[in-house]
Amino acid sequence: MSLINENVIPGNHGKVFSTNAKSIHDLEKIRAKILELKGVKNVLLDLEVFPREFTIHTSKLITINEIEEKVLATGFHAIQKNAFEL
Repeated sequence: MSLINENVIPGNHGKVFSTNAKSIHDLEKIRAKILELKGVKNVLLDLEVFPREFTIHTSKLITINEIEEKVLATGFHAIQKNAFEL
């Protein structure tokens, strides 16, 4: 594994995750839980796709495991999408 695959890198490109949450209420719970992590700038929800996706932008390096644990605490799962092409 690499730095890019195991972490959300600070910057404006963010990292996209899929989730099994369906309702807006559940997605807002996930957003609130992720925003508790120090260094998370914002969480953008994409309600137009299925499964639902969200993009996380950070101001510091945050591990994928930290994000997955926060989402699991809401009763849902988060799976990172493939790394962007360089």
